[in-house]
Amino acid sequence: MNIRKRLILTNSITIILPIVFTFIISFVYIIVSTSFFNNDLSTDNFNKILDIKYELINTSSSILKQNPDAVEQDEFQKNIKEKLSKFNGEAVILKNDNIIFSTINVSKFDVEKCLSFDNKLSKNKIIINDKSYTASIIPLAFKNGDKGNVILFAPIISNQNSIEKFAAMIISVFILSFIITNVIMSYLLSKRIIKPVKALKNAAAEISSGNLEFEIMEDGDKEICDLCRDFEKMRVQLKDSVNMKMKYDDNRRMLVSSISHDLKTPITSIKGYVEGILDGIANTPEKQEDYLNTIYSKAELMDVMIDDLLLYSKLDLNQIPFKYEKTDIVKYFEYCIFESSEELAKDNIKIHMENGLKNENYVIIDRERMRRVIMNIINNAHKYMDKDQGEIIISLRETNLSIIIEIRDNGAGISEEDVNKIFDRFYRGDAARSETKGSGLGLAIAKQIVEGHKGKIWALSHGNEGTSILISLAKAQ
Repeated sequence: MNIRKRLILTNSITIILPIVFTFIISFVYIIVSTSFFNNDLSTDNFNKILDIKYELINTSSSILKQNPDAVEQDEFQKNIKEKLSKFNGEAVILKNDNIIFSTINVSKFDVEKCLSFDNKLSKNKIIINDKSYTASIIPLAFKNGDKGNVILFAPIISNQNSIEKFAAMIISVFILSFIITNVIMSYLLSKRIIKPVKALKNAAAEISSGNLEFEIMEDGDKEICDLCRDFEKMRVQLKDSVNMKMKYDDNRRMLVSSISHDLKTPITSIKGYVEGILDGIANTPEKQEDYLNTIYSKAELMDVMIDDLLLYSKLDLNQIPFKYEKTDIVKYFEYCIFESSEELAKDNIKIHMENGLKNENYVIIDRERMRRVIMNIINNAHKYMDKDQGEIIISLRETNLSIIIEIRDNGAGISEEDVNKIFDRFYRGDAARSETKGSGLGLAIAKQIVEGHKGKIWALSHGNEGTSILISLAKAQ
């Protein structure tokens, strides 16, 4: 339920419930009064009392509006008598305690008694000529300084006292039930809103203090739940952002540490060969040329390592956009094989393709980036080839939605415990680490590029018989 509906419901209950409760109490009171006390609480009697009180108030108001001296005039007295006759009322006009006009036979004692009354009609009861009246006194001040009063008598109908008590009871019950209902509904409404808001406030305090594990639970009405849900999304995104920053910081530290270690070897070699030239150890043109060629190859290796490091860093930060193209996978690998076969043949390594695709199949790839993946895998197989007759086989097969590419070699192979580590940054087998050229980022870069294509890459070890690198790419629709 949303807050608007809850407010409408709360306000409706606050009004309707007191009315219903008052109606029930009134109904029970009427049943008890009429059945056990024989009180007539009919609407006719209630209307008569209201009419009498209305006419009495109206008559009193007209007297107060008149000039006090007008009360002695016959026309005024006749008008008063006509108004009072509507409800069988009576009137007595006094001037200096003398009766100057009266519509009822009243004694001096009764007049004195009436003058002692206050203006509360419910208490000003008097019996005159065996009839019960309520008396209302209106004080007058004449121009000549004389003082007077107008006493208005209203007849008391049967059960008037019970009806008045009943009316007072109804009003009291309604006001009391309204107050109680309003307090209860306000408490329930505020609890429904304030409780989740307090929880949200506590969550915000926890998050601001750095506790990003504090989960925000959805509670309350729709708007509050939506707010909690948005805060929870913000918390998760903030947590992911912090974790990503920590990951990037760790990556940078590891990259700096690893690249520093790998760069140290060629730099040390360059320094050693330069010192050999400076110290005169390379004292023949042939030695000098050999030293300079070695220095150049080491510098070239450093250049490759730095380029790979920059590429990996950009891929890791998603700073390199991919230019996707629909590509015939068979023709694409035929080109890759043609491009690398001549270089591999120099080291007696054959490369060929086994096409297991039934139809022409296309994939959506960035051709240049995927070429980097294939070349890194092929070069890796080339570096670790330990057979006299090397062989690299590229196999293509398919599933309903994907094309599986397997690049298998018959080289040194990888141990089972290390097969899942070859895609880590700067990973090399320990035996080959000091003697194999490269940045140690080739397969890590390949993994970044393949995952950027929403694909998968993994490795299988065949022991001493070689290694397979497998890539899964979605078919073009």
